[in-house]
Amino acid sequence: MGDMTNSDFYSKNQRNESSHGGEFGCTMEELRSLMELRGTEAVVKIKETYGDTEAICRRLKTSPVEGLPGTAPDLEKRKQIFGQNFIPPKKPKTFLQLVWEALQDVTLIILEIAAIISLGLSFYHPPGENNEGCATAQGGAEDEGEAEAGWIEGAAILLSVICVVLVTAFNDWSKEKQFRGLQSRIEQEQKFTVVRAGQVVQIPVAEIVVGDIAQVKYGDLLPADGLFIQGNDLKIDESSLTGESDQVRKSVDKDPMLLSGTHVMEGSGRMVVTAVGVNSQTGIIFTLLGAGGEEEEKKDKKAADGAADSHAVDSANTSLVNGKMQDGNVDASQSKAKQQDGAAAMEMQPLKSAEGGDADDKKKANMHKKEKSVLQGKLTKLAVQIGKAGLVMSAITVIILVLYFTVDTFVVNKKPWLPECTPVYVQYFVKFFIIGVTVLVVAVPEGLPLAVTISLAYSVKKMMKDNNLVRHLDACETMGNATAICSDKTGTLTTNRMTVVQAYVGDVHYKEIPDPSSINAKTMELLVNAIAINSAYTTKILPPEKEGALPRQVGNKTECGLLGFVLDLKQDYEPVRTQMPEEKLYKVYTFNSVRKSMSTVIKLPDESFRMYSKGASEIVLKKCCKILNGAGEPRVFRPRDRDEMVKKVIEPMACDGLRTICVAYRDFPSSPEPDWDNENDILNDLTCICVVGIEDPVRPEVPEAIRKCQRAGITVRMVTGDNINTARAIAIKCGIIHPGEDFLCLEGKEFNRRIRNEKGEIEQERIDKIWPKLRVLARSSPTDKHTLVKGIIDSTHTEQRQVVAVTGDGTNDGPALKKADVGFAMGIAGTDVAKEASDIILTDDNFSSIVKAVMWGRNVYDSISKFLQFQLTVNVVAVIVAFTGACITQDSPLKAVQMLWVNLIMDTFASLALATEPPTETLLLRKPYGRNKPLISRTMMKNILGHAVYQLTLIFTLLFVGEKMFQIDSGRNAPLHSPPSEHYTIIFNTFVLMQLFNEVNARKIHGERNVFDGIFRNPIFCTIVLGTFAIQIVIVQFGGKPFSCSPLQLDQWMWCIFIGLGELVWGQVIATIPTSRLKFLKEAGRLTQKEEIPEEELNEDVEEIDHAERELRRGQILWFRGLNRIQTQIEVVNTFKSGASFQGALRRQSSVTSQSQDVANLSSPSRVSLSNALSSPTSLPPAAAGQG
Repeated sequence: MGDMTNSDFYSKNQRNESSHGGEFGCTMEELRSLMELRGTEAVVKIKETYGDTEAICRRLKTSPVEGLPGTAPDLEKRKQIFGQNFIPPKKPKTFLQLVWEALQDVTLIILEIAAIISLGLSFYHPPGENNEGCATAQGGAEDEGEAEAGWIEGAAILLSVICVVLVTAFNDWSKEKQFRGLQSRIEQEQKFTVVRAGQVVQIPVAEIVVGDIAQVKYGDLLPADGLFIQGNDLKIDESSLTGESDQVRKSVDKDPMLLSGTHVMEGSGRMVVTAVGVNSQTGIIFTLLGAGGEEEEKKDKKAADGAADSHAVDSANTSLVNGKMQDGNVDASQSKAKQQDGAAAMEMQPLKSAEGGDADDKKKANMHKKEKSVLQGKLTKLAVQIGKAGLVMSAITVIILVLYFTVDTFVVNKKPWLPECTPVYVQYFVKFFIIGVTVLVVAVPEGLPLAVTISLAYSVKKMMKDNNLVRHLDACETMGNATAICSDKTGTLTTNRMTVVQAYVGDVHYKEIPDPSSINAKTMELLVNAIAINSAYTTKILPPEKEGALPRQVGNKTECGLLGFVLDLKQDYEPVRTQMPEEKLYKVYTFNSVRKSMSTVIKLPDESFRMYSKGASEIVLKKCCKILNGAGEPRVFRPRDRDEMVKKVIEPMACDGLRTICVAYRDFPSSPEPDWDNENDILNDLTCICVVGIEDPVRPEVPEAIRKCQRAGITVRMVTGDNINTARAIAIKCGIIHPGEDFLCLEGKEFNRRIRNEKGEIEQERIDKIWPKLRVLARSSPTDKHTLVKGIIDSTHTEQRQVVAVTGDGTNDGPALKKADVGFAMGIAGTDVAKEASDIILTDDNFSSIVKAVMWGRNVYDSISKFLQFQLTVNVVAVIVAFTGACITQDSPLKAVQMLWVNLIMDTFASLALATEPPTETLLLRKPYGRNKPLISRTMMKNILGHAVYQLTLIFTLLFVGEKMFQIDSGRNAPLHSPPSEHYTIIFNTFVLMQLFNEVNARKIHGERNVFDGIFRNPIFCTIVLGTFAIQIVIVQFGGKPFSCSPLQLDQWMWCIFIGLGELVWGQVIATIPTSRLKFLKEAGRLTQKEEIPEEELNEDVEEIDHAERELRRGQILWFRGLNRIQTQIEVVNTFKSGASFQGALRRQSSVTSQSQDVANLSSPSRVSLSNALSSPTSLPPAAAGQG
C-alpha cells in the first residue's frame, strides 16, 4: 500500500466498503457525503436520516460516554470497512532517480560527451595511421603498445564521472532517509486523546478509527472528521479548509461538523469520529489532487532537480493539511502496508512544514521567509561569480591550445591537411577540449551546495541530541545570526512546575501553606469545590513514577498548582469531581487570552446556579464586590479595600516573583434563568474566596544560558502574560536585567500607548524609540508579542537588520512564531498549532537548548567558511596551473582524470570533513555576523591567496626545473598517448599532498595559530584525511595509464610529503602578517543592502531576486509567469468541472509554488534560477480565490 497512488487506495477502499457495509448501520459513503454538508444543512440531514448524533453512535456501535470497547478484532474490522487514518504518501525517490538527477549536471554532461568522443576516436584506426607526417608537432613517436591504450583516458574520465555521480546520489539519498526519519520522529510524538472502554487514553493519530470518541480541547489540530457530541464553548478556526478566518462556534443543534485539519481555538468537547484518512475532508481534497499531483510533479521535478532540499517537493504532494510521513512505528497489522517502501506512509498528523491547506494563511505570514536564508543568498552569488570566471578561463584555454596547434602544424611547419590525418587532428582537438572542460570542472565549486547540505543535515541530526527538533533546515543556520531572542517566561525560563507558596484566605495573609485547621470549614468547602470543578478535568496530579520524586503534574500547570494546594490542605478533589462529572457542568467559559479567567456554572440541588471563577488576581478582583471573612461569611469589598489589598497582598507576592490567582464564586437564582451569553453581567458581582501566590521556580541552568547569550551579543527579552512585578522579579533572577542598568519594563497597555499615534496606528519610529532598551514586556497579549517581533525585524534603527528568534507554546503565539526569523515551539507544553508555526521544536522546553541552537547555527556558518577557504585555494591553483601549463607546454600538467580526483577530494570529501566539525563554546564569544558580513573575510582572503602563492611557486618550479632536480626525463611536450612520466606524476602527487595539509590549515578561519586544536574530537575529519592519503598512494603507485601516473621511488615520495608539510609552516607565516595592513584585499560573497528588499516592498507580485540570478534569467521569468497563469486557469476550470472543493485546488497551487521556493534554496546555481522563476507568481492563487 505504501506505493499505491491515492486513487488506487481510494478505489480499494470503495470495494471494501461495498462488501462490508452491512455490518454497521451506515456505510462509509453515507458518512462521507454527510461530512460534506455544513451548518444547518447538516443538522437537517442528521435529523432526517438518523434522528440525532446518539443514533449515529448506536449505528457505529459506540457509546458517547464509554467509547469503543477497543478490542483488536473490532478495531481491525473498522479499519477494513472505513479505512485507516493515514494517507499513502508519494514514494521517496529511488536511488536510480537520484543518480539520474545527479547526471543532469552540465559540466558532467560535457565531460561525458568529450570522453565518449575520445573513446570512439581511440578505437578508430585510419589507414594513414602510420603516416608520420600527420602530427609531429608534439615531436617524438609513440610505440604501438601505447596506441592500444588510447582508450584508457576516455574510460577513466567516464569512470570518475560515475564516481562523482554515485557520491552525490548517495548523499541525496541518505539525506532523504534522514528526513523521513525526522518526520517519523515528529509524528511518533503526535498522540490524540480518545475514550476507549470508559478509559481516557492517548493513542497515536494513525490508530484512530471511525466510531472512536475523541476528546478535543483548546490548541488541538483535529486528526479526523467527526460529529460534535457534547462540550462547552467550542470554537474552531476552519480557515485551512474554507479560507474564512472567522472562528466557527460549534454546537450540537446548530453546527456539529468537526473537520480534520482545523484548529480548536477555544473550549473543549467530545466528538464521534465519522471519517478518517482518505475519506476525511482533507483526505478527499488530497485524493482530488492526487491526479493533479502527477502534472505538478513534472513541474516540480524541473524546479527541484537535484535540489538539495528535495524532500520539500515530496511533501508538497504528500502532506495533507496535516499529513505526515509515518515510519514503521505501528503494530504488525499495519506493517504489511509499510513493507514496500520500508518506511513511509502518510498519516493524518498535524505536524508538517509543508501544509497543503494552510498555504494561504501561511503565505501572508511567510512573506518574509521568502528571502533566501542569508547563507544561501551569499553562496548562490559567490558560486555564480566563480562559475563565470571558470567558464572564461576554460574557454581561453581551449582557444589558445587549438590556435597554437593549428598555427604550429599548418603555418610554421607548413603541413598540408591530409584527409587520412583528419582523425588524428580531431583526436588532438578532443584532447584540448577535454583539458578545457577539466579546467571548468575544477573551477566550478559544485561542492558548495553539497557542503551546505551536509553541514545542515549533520547539524540537524546532532541538534536532536541537544533537544532541538529542526523542522526547517535553514532555521538552523539563521539561528547563528540571531541578535535578539524574545522568550516566554512560563516553562521556558522557569520549570513550569507550579506550586502555591502563599495564600490570602479569610482576611489573613499566610506566607506559607496555612494549617487546614486555621481555615473556616465553609470557606474550605467552597475553596475545594471552586478549584476541583472549575478546572479542566483532564488536569490531574498523579503519584510520582519513582520513589522520592515529585508528584506528576498532568494537564494545565497553573491548575495543577491549585489542585496541589487542595492536596496540601489535606483535602481531596477527586470525590468532588466524581459527584459532579463533566457532563453535568451547566456552562463553561473557558480560559482565553481576552478573558484571562475561567468560569464554570453548576446547578445546585435546589435548582439555583452557582458559578466558580478563577483568573489573574487584578482582573478577577475588579469584578468582586464581596470577600469571605475569617468566619466564612461574605463581607462588602469596596474599591478602596481592593486598592489596599493590591498594595498589601498582591504586590508583595508579585515582588517575590509569584503569580497571583484569585478564586471567586457567585450564586444565581433559579428563575429567571440568567442570560448566560451576556458575559459582562454574568462575570460580575463575584465573592472572593481567596488569592493564592503560585511560584514557578527559575530553571537552574537558565541564568548561565542567558549570560552566554549576552556575551555572544544576543539580547534576551522576556514577553509574558504575568503582571509586571512578577515578571521583573523573575527577569532579575534570570539575569535578563541587572539592577542599576538603563532598561525598560513595560506592560502591554503602556507599550501600546507608546507605539501608537493619535489615530491608534502603530508607527515604526515610535517602536524604534522603545525596543532597543525594552527587556521585559508584561501582561502582554499575543498581538503585542507579534507587534514587538515585527517592529524589531522591520527596524532600520541599527545598521544590521535584527534577526529575531521567538519562543511560544500557545495557539495564540502562532503569528509571532511565523513572523520571527526562527520560531521555537515547546515540545512538551506547546499546542499543535504552535508547533505547526514553528521552525524548531524544543523537545525539553528549556531555554538553554536555544543557546545550543545558536552554537550549532554559528558552527554551520563557520563550517561553510572553512570549506570555502579550502575549496577556493584549490580552485585558484588548479585553474592557473592548468591554464598556464596548457598555454606554455600545450598540455595541462594535471590530466583530466587527475583533476577529477582532485575535484572529488576537494568537493565531496572536504565538504564532509570540514562541514562536520563539532561546535565549541568559543563560538559564543563573538558577536553575530549579521546579514551583510561577507562570506569570505579579509583573513580568509589572505589565507587563500597566501597558500595559492606557495602552491603555485612550487608547482611551477617542479614543472620547469623538476626534471633537473630529480634527474628524470622531462614530461613536457610529450606526444599524444605517450606513457605517463615520473615528472608529471611528482607534480600531481605534490599538488594533492599540499591540498591535504592545507585541509588541516582550513580548520581555522579567524587566523588562530593552533590548527590542530580539537582535531581528535572530529573522527570524520581524521578518517577522511588519512583515507585520502591512502588512496593517493594507491593511485600513484598502481594507477598507471588511466591516472597518467608512473610509480615513484621512496625518496621522491619523501620530497612530495616534505613540500606538503611546508603548507603547515607557511600557514604560520601567513598568520603572522596582520590583516589590517592588507587593505587592498577584497572581501567576497556579501549580500548588498540593495538585495535585501524589506517585506513591504515585496508586494504581491514581486519576488526578491538575487542579482546574480537576475542576470541568468530575465526572459525566463515572463515566460514562466505566463505559463503559470495558464496553468492556474486550466486547473480552476478542471476543478469546477469536477465540482471539487475549488479552493482546495487553488490553495494547492499556491502551496506548490511556495514549495518550489524552498526547493530552490539549497540547489546549485545552475538550477536555482529556474525554480525561483517558477515561483514568481506565488501571489496569484489567493487573488484568484478572492474573485471566485
